[in-house]
Amino acid sequence: MRVPEDVLNRLRQFDTPTICNVLELFDYRPRTAGYMDSRIRACFPQLPPMVGFATTATFRAAAPPRSGDTYMGLSEQVERIAALDGPKVVVFQDLDDPPVAATFGEVMCTTYKAFGCVGIITSGAGRDLDQIEKLQFPCFTSGTICSHGYTQIVALDCPVRVGGVWVHPGDLLHGDRNGVTTIPLELAGWVADACPEFLAAEAVILEYLQAGHVTPAGFAKARDECKRRIHELGKKLRDHAARLQIL
Repeated sequence: MRVPEDVLNRLRQFDTPTICNVLELFDYRPRTAGYMDSRIRACFPQLPPMVGFATTATFRAAAPPRSGDTYMGLSEQVERIAALDGPKVVVFQDLDDPPVAATFGEVMCTTYKAFGCVGIITSGAGRDLDQIEKLQFPCFTSGTICSHGYTQIVALDCPVRVGGVWVHPGDLLHGDRNGVTTIPLELAGWVADACPEFLAAEAVILEYLQAGHVTPAGFAKARDECKRRIHELGKKLRDHAARLQIL
């Protein structure tokens, strides 16, 4: 399923928690599913939201490859990435437990960016963070390790498990300093449309609190209005989805 570029651009305007808040309103999946856990953290939290489609791989570095050399698999991965349309996010599952070396560094991230990638996520580690920060290339990892070990890309375009979430090739990902979530392709447009309305509902409480002269009764009234708006938004989204037999 293709997601229009204007939808991707609108999704980039919102932080990942807002995306998650709107996704909850669909009752499409459990509220504890679809987003990566605290093991996966932004290396450069100052960067704006990352939005793109997953291109997946598995990785290991604990022992020399049986054949070939280190960085084996990178050329084939780049060929496949180059053939994909749209913004791409490289997603690695590190098969070493615990990770023993960095999944990526400056050269790999520069390569991925040159071939249309907008970020990288790994259950393992990264390095060369000073150099990569200058690329303005979002990276999400479980930590940092200074060496690359026996870098090997083991398998391409396969389901991978990162931060407790199964990611499949082509999945739509949204990530920022708060974490990473998946967005079901069939809901992407509605999520983008609903984010402003959700933020307007939250603003009822925030504006009341920031105006001064607050009272418990006034706070309760503002909170009730916020809840009413979010409830109506959720009902509208679920009704639309049900009519199209998405949910």
